[in-house]
Amino acid sequence: MFLNNVKLIFFREVRDQLRDRRTIFTVLVLPLLLYPLMGVLVFQVQQFLREHPSKVRIVGTAALPEEPALIVEGRLSDKFGDVSRLEVEFVPRTNLSSEELKSQAQSDLRLGVCDAVVYFAPDFADQLAAFRNGETRAPEADVIGDTARDKSKIAAQRIETVILQWKRALVDRNNKSSNIPAAAANPFEVKRVDVSQPGRRRAAIWSKILPFILMIWALTGAFYPAVDLCAGEKERGTLETLLTSPAARGEIVYGKLLTVMVFSMATAVLNLVSMTGTGSFIAMQLQKLGSGRLPLDVGPPPLMAMVWLMLALVPISALFSALSLAIAAFARSSKEGHYYLLPLLMLSLPLMMLSILPGAELDLGFALIPLSGLLLLLRTLIEGQYWDALRYSIPVVGVTVLCCWLAIRWAIDQFNNESVMFRESERFGVGLWVRHLLRDREDLPSVGEAMFCGAMLLVMRFFFSLVAPPATSWSVLATTTLTMLLMVAALPCLMAIILTKRPAKTLLLCRPSFWATVPMVGLLAVALHPLLLLLNEGIRFLYPIHPEAVVKLREIEGMFINAPLWQALLVIALAPAICEELAFRGFILSGLRRMGHRWGAILLTSALFGLAHGILQQSIGAAVIGAVIGYVAVKTGSLLPGAIYHAVHNGLSVVIGRITPEMVDARPVLRLALERGSEAGELLYRWQAVAVAALVAAAIIWWLKRLPYQQSAEERLQDAVDRSITLAASDLPTDRTAVEEREPGLMSAARS
Repeated sequence: MFLNNVKLIFFREVRDQLRDRRTIFTVLVLPLLLYPLMGVLVFQVQQFLREHPSKVRIVGTAALPEEPALIVEGRLSDKFGDVSRLEVEFVPRTNLSSEELKSQAQSDLRLGVCDAVVYFAPDFADQLAAFRNGETRAPEADVIGDTARDKSKIAAQRIETVILQWKRALVDRNNKSSNIPAAAANPFEVKRVDVSQPGRRRAAIWSKILPFILMIWALTGAFYPAVDLCAGEKERGTLETLLTSPAARGEIVYGKLLTVMVFSMATAVLNLVSMTGTGSFIAMQLQKLGSGRLPLDVGPPPLMAMVWLMLALVPISALFSALSLAIAAFARSSKEGHYYLLPLLMLSLPLMMLSILPGAELDLGFALIPLSGLLLLLRTLIEGQYWDALRYSIPVVGVTVLCCWLAIRWAIDQFNNESVMFRESERFGVGLWVRHLLRDREDLPSVGEAMFCGAMLLVMRFFFSLVAPPATSWSVLATTTLTMLLMVAALPCLMAIILTKRPAKTLLLCRPSFWATVPMVGLLAVALHPLLLLLNEGIRFLYPIHPEAVVKLREIEGMFINAPLWQALLVIALAPAICEELAFRGFILSGLRRMGHRWGAILLTSALFGLAHGILQQSIGAAVIGAVIGYVAVKTGSLLPGAIYHAVHNGLSVVIGRITPEMVDARPVLRLALERGSEAGELLYRWQAVAVAALVAAAIIWWLKRLPYQQSAEERLQDAVDRSITLAASDLPTDRTAVEEREPGLMSAARS
């Protein structure tokens, strides 16, 4: 890589962005003004906030006991709480029944005549006396309110607090009349002792806020400059000039990436400084106004918190800048590029929100989740738990670096793709688009059609999961089979027939390139089965399944175990092997291979295949299996070997699930592969069997790798482009003077 080219592009892009008034305002001016203005608005709005009295009607006051008196001189007694915010209407008696009273109260609440109604039965005092003698159950006092109206909810809470205090006074009076000491009703006190230091309490508060704000503004600060540097240059017509310069595409990406990172980091830092300064000032002012105004001990964040945040800002900005560059390069115009911010934000927010949940703690499982692990690591460091942070820092850093590298590679691939870089803005019409799909059909589906099919399968899978599961084994088998046929297989087959010229080629319905791959792939499924079971155990160790989900899964497994073996094999092994392979390794993989990257298509298809399964633990294991089957389908050029692998793998799971420890003890052949586990009824593969299976699997994969591979047209084109870019980059001079002699216009263009 020619670093001088990267530096020239970086300085050029920074100058262009600093000349843009919108960028200056968004990055420099807005953060410094936003939070102080919000603080001013908070203080100004406070003077408009006042508490209104609640209108409460109490029905049946004539039936209340005289001691202790709830009503004194026609008003609620102030012995049982604050009654200054209550406007009470007393109704001593009523001839209405309980249901009629509730109907009238509902009407009055809706019209605003009152905000809450309290109803005591006409014989409330007699019921209290009977309950005290153990003759009847405790009487009830109905507090009628409307939870859909805030005024009614507040009124019900206020009057309920007074009634509960009055109830305690009744209990004390009854105990006193029965010569029971008052202390008997309250035998001990629960006292909460806080041993944390004020500094650590403040750190715990800021540790949940600052990392989240850092990521949000790093993403926002990266996206707008990236759109202007890519989609904006497409509109201005200056991108072609940069692409025809001696700088390689990777050098252009790195130059733009550094520019976007600078503005992303500046936006995040200025927002953090402005937010923490304004927040600390507001907290101190509220504390000066009087105690009780601010329940949390909020002060300035610790100095080390800012140090850790600055260190983490570099990889965060690199990740979001690379993603923003890739997305902005795909956009045809700046307007289209800004539309893509919301999907990127919606995909990132769940990972960010996961780290601030009350039960989220840094462990190995969270450390392997992108963004979430980094946020939890920052939270742990800010709180001063350095040992926990040190234990999981390596997996967090490794996952973050891997995500950054993948994002940068994606951005470089986008710049190397001529069809992406030179797309022009076009008008969209539904009728024109439909006619284009039907008239200009190609042999294989497009990438967009493949992604649409995958998204539709996920949506249908989600709505199907909301349906209550069947109660019998036969209904489970029938429902699962119909779901596979009508929801999983029907959609891709229909799309292949309508949208492509050669549906059989799209769905890989052809013989494999070598018939010997069929039995070898079946043997590979047998060899990889023990390893995949170990992988599933590791996944469940990192991400334990909720006990309620375990119970439901065992109920469903029990239904399949109780069914005849041929039915279970038909539903669990054969039906998914046909239907899911038609969808994922057929239509979707064929369309995604048109990206020009074989492994990119395989991994993206396997991710969709994993998401189509139920819970997270199943999705991760299914994604690994999907990657293996995708590689087999690509190497063999046929759907049959992948379907054989799928059927054998699922069939082995069904058969092993029906084997009992007694059967293993009685059959020496089974003892060679299986042994009893630590739990009752559990069976595990012997380590010797796992070792042999790993060797066999490695040999078969090596054999598959040596098979000739037929590339798609897009993959051949992408390989040719990569080779030409590599040759051109190797032919470029690496000296600044040589560049000026060879391309005298480059330096002057960069300076301008």
